[in-house]
Amino acid sequence: MQTYNDLYDRLCSYENLFLAYKKARKSKTKKDYVLKFEKNLNDNLKLLQFELINKIYKPKKLKLFIIRDPKTRKICKSKFRDRIVHHAIVNILEPIYEKIFIYDSYASRKDKGQHKALKRFDEFKRKVSLNGKKLKGIKDNNYICGYCLKADIKKYFDNVDHKILINIIKKKIKDNNFVWLIGQVINVKTGGGDSKIGMPLGNYTSQFFANVYLIELDYFIKYKLKIKYYIRYVDDFVILHNYKLILEFYKQEINNFLKDNLKIELHEDKSKIIPLHKGIKFLGFRNFYYYKLLKKSNVSQFKTNLRLWQKILEDCNLDKEKLKARIQGWMAHANRGNSYNLIKNLNLKSFLKY
Repeated sequence: MQTYNDLYDRLCSYENLFLAYKKARKSKTKKDYVLKFEKNLNDNLKLLQFELINKIYKPKKLKLFIIRDPKTRKICKSKFRDRIVHHAIVNILEPIYEKIFIYDSYASRKDKGQHKALKRFDEFKRKVSLNGKKLKGIKDNNYICGYCLKADIKKYFDNVDHKILINIIKKKIKDNNFVWLIGQVINVKTGGGDSKIGMPLGNYTSQFFANVYLIELDYFIKYKLKIKYYIRYVDDFVILHNYKLILEFYKQEINNFLKDNLKIELHEDKSKIIPLHKGIKFLGFRNFYYYKLLKKSNVSQFKTNLRLWQKILEDCNLDKEKLKARIQGWMAHANRGNSYNLIKNLNLKSFLKY
């Protein structure tokens, strides 16, 4: 296995910090904290560089807030200069880990994403069902053969063990200074001080390290169990197979591996084996053989938002262009499924004329 030393100097270089700053400010150029940092941009980056080089850098405590979309989530927000450090870290690590991430890991990676994961699911679905072979005695074309293990890791981000994560990283990264900085970033918590368990939702590094932590799972599934039809999106994953009994075996083996090696476990209520003909809820859609439908919770939440937006649309303080962009983004996502009638009934095109 190839390992990497002497990465810390590259991380601390002014060029890398400036690139990280540009990424951190993306879509936030008018924010007060960005404008304040930019007033003395060179001095602020030089000071940050000095703190990193001399290992006196200490991230500020995180700001916690709650969102409901519709599921309630605790989101953490870092100071802008800390976000620059997050991007600086990922700038160096991303090219290294892209070489070892499995192909069918789709979250927070370039040229991947939800829609490509769904396309891959369609491909696997066709292969497992023998191109839509119907169950005997059933006329409905969607009653195809095959099963899917739809699995979710219980409170994944809250339960990532920092010691295990650092040990996984040390297999590739032999630069002690770089590892020290990673420890500084992942140990900070909302109330100040250190935390040895969990990663804050909202931090850019959390998205990246979520994939790194589960490399061990990916390799166990692909190379130990030799499972062919496996797709992972952060802590949600699916495995497709012709036989339910084999999936039950895989589920137990995977759960044992997670508990023994990563100190996490499958969510029992959300990890089930489902016949393909019933439709598999994955990445916002209920996926059948010949079509896919948006999840009811997704549609319900969007309708609620739409009613709210209609009430405040005439408010002069409302950013109408940003609102239109959100609606168009949702429409683009919905159009990945069979949503023509839904979009038509919501009358979204006329709504965009405001």
